[in-house]
Amino acid sequence: MATTVHLSSFSLFIQSRGRRDNSISSVKSLKKRTGLSPSSALTSQGGRDMIPPEGKCNDHNSAFDFKLYMIRKAESVNAALDVSVPLREPLTVQEAVRYSLLAGGKRVRPLLCIAVCELVGGDEATAMSAACAVEMIHTSSLIHDDLPCMDNADLRRGKPTNHKVYGEDMAVLAGDALLALAFEHMTFVSSGLVAPERMIRAVVELARAIGTTGLVAGQMIDLASERLNPDKVGLEHLEFIHLHKTAALLEAAAVLGVIMGGGTEEEIEKLRKYARCIGLLFQVVDDILDVTKSTEELGKTAGKDVMAGKLTYPRLIGLERSKEVAEKLRREAEEQLLGFDPSKAAPLVALASYIACRHN
Repeated sequence: MATTVHLSSFSLFIQSRGRRDNSISSVKSLKKRTGLSPSSALTSQGGRDMIPPEGKCNDHNSAFDFKLYMIRKAESVNAALDVSVPLREPLTVQEAVRYSLLAGGKRVRPLLCIAVCELVGGDEATAMSAACAVEMIHTSSLIHDDLPCMDNADLRRGKPTNHKVYGEDMAVLAGDALLALAFEHMTFVSSGLVAPERMIRAVVELARAIGTTGLVAGQMIDLASERLNPDKVGLEHLEFIHLHKTAALLEAAAVLGVIMGGGTEEEIEKLRKYARCIGLLFQVVDDILDVTKSTEELGKTAGKDVMAGKLTYPRLIGLERSKEVAEKLRREAEEQLLGFDPSKAAPLVALASYIACRHN
């Protein structure tokens, strides 16, 4: 029997009432800040998610302290996000937006955007608005994914999901608001920092990544694939889901980093391939963790994919082969960084290892 899929609407509900308030100039003044003290990230909501696991992940590039790098970048991103969504009327939806956006997390996507920008000669300040935009869209997708009509999740980042706190109606609106804010924030804050033609390209790249040829397509096929017999579905089917649902936004984050940093077409293609590899890697590891870790360890409901009958790598090819696929993807990601300055590429090499070895 065919599965009927009802996708959550990504309609934009925020209507402009004139120029944005002082929050935008506050964000601009934030660009040169170095952030908070490294220790503060460890005690913030979701801070434990930002600490790479011990072991081979840290040993892969012993000369580079990825743990400290990740903490500092997350602090900068968190501070910029906080300023970007001030509490204002209507308070309820704004509180719902802040609840999910500022709930902590690994901040892998904005970190990727910034690291790539720095790799091609840009800096954190130039990349920050795009990094925040990607995280806003990521959070929007999580809010919508967690809804009862989608994945029906109770926990996200160790906290009740948005609709459990604010109701389904506010969760839908909060997700829509973040989607609209992402493009407004990136284009307005980057004015004067990035050439207009590059900004147009960044907008097109980001829009394509989340539309019906990107994230939405992946989510739709993922929903339609529930309860399918894994013996009748090939690996290509599963990879289509994750290349669109997970890798597309990581790919956009990397490409935006190149665009903001003034990189070349060749650099765009190399970093696009890198991001595609770590995007698939992220999902393979996510599937492995779903069947090997507890709810407490994950900060979200463990075994949820199995209970929902979703297609996963362990379900399709087994746990051991899934681990082999993860290692292959990590190596392929690192190969895309050959030819770049090794010191500037170090964060991206470490990021691939971190994703491969993460525990939540």
